[in-house]
Amino acid sequence: MNWLAPLIIVVATIAAMEWVAWASHKYIMHGWGWGWHRDHHEPHDNLLEKNDLYALVGAGLSISMFAIGSPLVMGAAAWWPGTWIGLGILGYGIIYTLVHDGLVHQRYFRWVPKSGYAKRLVQAHKLHHATIGKEGGVSFGFVWARDPAQLKAELKRQREAGIAIVRDSTGA
Repeated sequence: MNWLAPLIIVVATIAAMEWVAWASHKYIMHGWGWGWHRDHHEPHDNLLEKNDLYALVGAGLSISMFAIGSPLVMGAAAWWPGTWIGLGILGYGIIYTLVHDGLVHQRYFRWVPKSGYAKRLVQAHKLHHATIGKEGGVSFGFVWARDPAQLKAELKRQREAGIAIVRDSTGA
């Protein structure tokens, strides 16, 4: 097997995971899964959050794909792309951990970007946290961020329509 097909699968999986993360965040974490996600939106001094359980779900998906792709586990039924999909899910998890938990929430390191895309990511996620409760909100992705001016305008529309309760500090 050449290296090109596995590389394409890994990169495509990482890209697809941003959509999976967006949909999971919007419809599960801010929906029926709010019980695990709520503490992520509330001030606390705990090292861990219930929200961190979602990382275990992602790890389980990655491990499952590695198992599906492994001849040692699946024998002749092994599906070779599974290994590379598992690696893509793992890669997205590492990116998520560095960007969301590290850069945005500064759980692992302290660096406040002054410009560029990193600053845009931080601004977009802060605007995500501008709402009180699970209703409404913007910027549900983790590594793709829309223009903060557009997000502020959307928050303003949501507040005026009664869809979301927006904290005053957003400028929306």
